[in-house]
Formats: sequence, C-alpha cells, structure tokens
Amino acid sequence: MSERNTIVRSMHDAGLAAWFGGSLAGAVGINGAAADLPDPTQRLRVATTGWARWTPVNLAAIATHLVGGAALLQANKGRVATQKGVGASTVTKLVLTGAALAVTGYSRILGKKLENAEGAPVEGGTEPAATTPPAAAKAQQQLKVCQWLIPALTGGLVVVNALHGEQQRPDQQLAGILEKPAKWIRAVA
Repeated sequence: MSERNTIVRSMHDAGLAAWFGGSLAGAVGINGAAADLPDPTQRLRVATTGWARWTPVNLAAIATHLVGGAALLQANKGRVATQKGVGASTVTKLVLTGAALAVTGYSRILGKKLENAEGAPVEGGTEPAATTPPAAAKAQQQLKVCQWLIPALTGGLVVVNALHGEQQRPDQQLAGILEKPAKWIRAVA
C-alpha cells in the first residue's frame, strides 16, 4: 500500500520531543535551579550558562525535526492534497512550527542579552530583582513569556502529530479521499 518512512518519522518525532522536553526542562529546571542560589549576582550566570549549553543540542533537535518533517511532507503530499482534513492539519502544523521557531530564536536573542548582564542581581533566570538593571529586567520579563510559549507551541505540534497519525489509518484515508469526489458528484446531481 504505502512505503514506510520510519527513519524520517523518527527524526521528526525525536527532534520534536527534544525541542519540547528541553524547553520545558529548562524553564522548570535551569531557571528554577538558578533562583535557588543564595547569591543573587550568580543566578543569571547559572541560568545563561545552562541555556548556552543546551543551545547546540536544541539546534540539532530542531534541525532533525525540520528535516524529518520536510521528508514526511514530501512522502505524504498526495494525502495532503486529496484527503479531507489533512491539508488543514498540515497548515496548522506549519503555522505552529513557524511560531515555535520564531519564539525559540527570539528567546536566544534575549538569552544573549542576559549573558551580557551577568553579575546583575536577579531573583531567578526570568525573575528580575528590584535592583536588576532595566534592560536586563525587560529581557527577563520577555523571556519569562517565551519560556512557556515554546513548550506550548511544540506541545501543540505533538497534538497535531497525533491527529496526523489518526488520519493515516486506512479507514480514515479512504473516507477522506472519497469525500471530495462525493461532494462533486452531489453538487452535479
């Protein structure tokens, strides 16, 4: 019936899992651990160092996810074009991916700003203190939003992937593919 795409599907899913899990672990673990340090001038250093160590792994995970996703899209282009609902869920997935990429990139820009502010007193990785310089405090406040947007967006991708899996069931494929011609026949009749 259809050829298997085990390798590219694994790349797609493992990359997304690392992107989602790493961002969630960082928000909870890295930023949380930094807030526990007794010296407020060391908290930012710990948080930014942890995130900097994660960045190359995250980049590899995202690239792996994107390569796998592009290959899956190519392999399933016929279903995307003809099966009811697959095109819409694919567009949703592309929008979520674009948004997650944008927020991830912007988070890295904010992280670099905070790296430059190391030594400033803070409450935590994304929590400014009353004495935190205004530019660093602003970056922290923006990063606080971004750190939760990334797992929300990538978690949304996990949900759309589950939908795509359901849409690949043989009974869903046939019904979805026959839906469009059936509408045309009803319209003509």
